[in-house]
Amino acid sequence: MTPSADYLEKCHELVDNALAQAEGINRAADWFTSTILEERMVHLFGSGHSRIMVEEMWPRYGSFPGFNPIVELSLTFHNPVVGANGQRQAMFLENTPGLARRILRNYDLSPKDSALVASSSGCNVVPIEMAQEFQRHGLKVVALISRRHSEASDSRHESGKKLHDFADLVLDTGAPVGDAMTTIDGMDAPVSPGSTVGGCMIVNALKAEVADRLAKAGQAPTVLTAGALVGAKRATELFEAAYDEHARRLAKLYENLGTD
Repeated sequence: MTPSADYLEKCHELVDNALAQAEGINRAADWFTSTILEERMVHLFGSGHSRIMVEEMWPRYGSFPGFNPIVELSLTFHNPVVGANGQRQAMFLENTPGLARRILRNYDLSPKDSALVASSSGCNVVPIEMAQEFQRHGLKVVALISRRHSEASDSRHESGKKLHDFADLVLDTGAPVGDAMTTIDGMDAPVSPGSTVGGCMIVNALKAEVADRLAKAGQAPTVLTAGALVGAKRATELFEAAYDEHARRLAKLYENLGTD
């Protein structure tokens, strides 16, 4: 089997892993739907490459308002790699106690809200404290991790706890220990990670379930849709309407800041 075929075969296993979590996906979809019907927001957070799952959820084609993507550039801006804004700094900041609370100080959180926190290892400080803060405010928290990788990794949180310890529900990307899935002859380390593939499948499955529930509740969401599918005029109308709805929902997260 070629290395590419080996990788794609392992991606089939990630599909099976996602399908096996139907009960958890449906439970999370119930919570997220309830939040959106209450005209509140589902908060999404991921540092490092887990940012990809956040942006996969919203905003992009096939997505709809109701989700608040929290993406800190200091934790996710990997393109320079070294030098100013480099990866070393991002990895250092990802384990800075107290940063999560400062990030969430920007939002007026409500128990009607819910949250998804993505972290492959579930062991870095900021994602752990983000989930901890969400729960402190009464939110239902869904953790998206690689169970095998998390179990094999050491927590960097002072308590020794991991992300799953501050989650009401855990979903598993299915990625192996170390994330990379394909072994190459003559190399002592595998290549080609799986957590993003597995994670994106799960968040899109969640998205589909939430859309179905909203439609059945008589509140079909406004979906960002390509002009190639609905025509340029309709696509523009949908984009403007979806962004306006996002802004209105986001405004509610700011209106009572600093008040008792």
